[in-house]
Amino acid sequence: MPIYEYRCGGCGAVFEELTLSASADSAVHCRHCNSGDVARLMSAFAVGASNAGAAAEAGPCGGCGAAQRGVCGFE
Repeated sequence: MPIYEYRCGGCGAVFEELTLSASADSAVHCRHCNSGDVARLMSAFAVGASNAGAAAEAGPCGGCGAAQRGVCGFE
C-alpha cells in the first residue's frame, strides 16, 4: 500500500496517508480539521523517477549512473 502526502484545502495542514490505491483520494480526510478538501502532493521521488532515464548516464554495467560496479545493486 502506498503512502501519499496531502495538503488540506481547509486548514493548510500537510499530512501523510496510507491508501489502498491512488484512486482512493476521495476517501482521504484531513487529520487536523476532518475536511475532505485535500490534494495529493507530488513527491520528490516521483519527480525524480520521471526524469531518471533522461538524466542518468550509463554506469560501468550500463544499468545506471553509478561510478562503480555493484553500487546500485546491479551486478
